[in-house]
Formats: sequence, C-alpha cells, structure tokens
Amino acid sequence: MNVICEDSHFQGILIQIILLSCSDRYGTKSPNMTNPKLLCKIHDGTMILSLNRPEKLNAIDNDLSHELLKALLTADEDRSVKVVLIRGNGKAFCAGRDVSAAPTEKDLASVQAVAKAIVSLSKPVVVAVHGWTIGAGLEWMLNADVVIAASSARFKLPEASLGVFVTGGLIATLPAYAGVARAKALMLLGEEFSAAEAQSWGLIWRVVEPEELEPASERITQKLVSLKPDLAARFKRALNVVGLHKFSQAIDIENEAQRAAGTSASNTAVI
Repeated sequence: MNVICEDSHFQGILIQIILLSCSDRYGTKSPNMTNPKLLCKIHDGTMILSLNRPEKLNAIDNDLSHELLKALLTADEDRSVKVVLIRGNGKAFCAGRDVSAAPTEKDLASVQAVAKAIVSLSKPVVVAVHGWTIGAGLEWMLNADVVIAASSARFKLPEASLGVFVTGGLIATLPAYAGVARAKALMLLGEEFSAAEAQSWGLIWRVVEPEELEPASERITQKLVSLKPDLAARFKRALNVVGLHKFSQAIDIENEAQRAAGTSASNTAVI
C-alpha cells in the first residue's frame, strides 16, 4: 500500500512517519500506552479503531494521526482483518485539528498520510459518525468506503473562514460525491449541515437513530466481512480509480495551498 504523498516536499516527512509506525508495530512502546488516543481491537474480522480524546471531542493531534496511520498499515498486512471500522468515543466523532499547539508540516503530512491510507487500503473502511464531525474529521470520513451517521451528527467545513486550506483530498472527494457547485458552497461558506442533508447530498450511506449506530455499524461490517477479500479489494480499487482518479493530485494541490496560505495547519476546526 502506497501512502507516501507524491509531493516531494512532504515525502521525507512521511517516510519518517511510516518508519516510526513500523517500529512501533514490531515492539516499540507507544508514548501513549497509559492514556491511548486511539483504541484498537479486532472482532470477527473487523479492526475497530476508536478515536479516544473525548475531552477534546477527538480533535486530531500528531499523536492521534500517527497512531491511526500505524493501525491502518497494520490492518492492510493482517490477513485476519477483512474490514476496518473507524469511530469516535464520547460526544463527537471528531472536531477537526487540535489548535492548542501550533501545527507543523509534520502534522499536515501525517493527516494527509492517513487520508491516503484510508483510500488506498486494500480492505473496505467503514466510518461511523455522531455528534460533531468537523474539518479534518469530515475529510477523513469522506475517504472511507461506507459511512453511517447518527441522526444527531452535525457537519461543518470552517477552514476558509479560519484562513487555512482543506486537506484529506477534499477537493477531489467532495465534488465527486456532492457535485462541484455544492462543494464550493460548503467549503467557502462553511455552513453547518445535518446528517439528513449529508445523506441527501450523497456524502453518507445511511442515517440511524443514535442508539442504533453501533448495531447498525456492526451489521454493515459483518456483511462486508462475508465478501471474498480479493473481490472486495477489486471493487474498491476500480471505483476509486474511476471516481477518485485525481485524488493524489488533489493531495498535492492541498499541500501547496497550505504553504501558499503561510501555514501548515491541516484543519483548525473549533466549536
């Protein structure tokens, strides 16, 4: 699986991230062992990844994105894993980038690497969202293959109003799913929208009541687990080649736009 951004400016940073991921995977202790920012378990062929910064509404810092990238790389190589499910603990799926510390180019590279890993993973990725899903959290959601949302979920892309550019290949995924006109309005105006609206615009597969999110997610993952792995991989690859054929180019354009804006902030979404 190739998760290295084609933009040479970020290539060295991403290589460092991936090397660190590999060393952690094969025995190096995580710095967050006592308070992990990502929880991981494998159940009936599904790797369940739970963003675990509930006190920060699962806002993304470099540790969280690094751990998520590491888990995705592991899932791609583990034959016992047929599907990946990403969800958030607490009151929200993800409130975007954590701006409590000044972002760096490494932060941007890590967020972009996760986006590319989700898209290029050889196995289906399901995302289950609830509460706030903002900025980078929304952009990672759109990298997934199947998205299910609680009716309480709320979405927003505030980057333009904050003076930064989007990430996650959003300039490819959002127009592909919602159309160019709607993508421009959502990015430039940054207005909040509901799960029902997101479904009607083609951003998510299904909306369920909050108490149904977990069982509904499990039903979806088990159906995907039952597919022949090679066939599921072919479907995913073929649909992405046709539907997201400019995804890598979008990542490069976003990286350049971040530099032009004079910041490496990936998504400085705040509530």
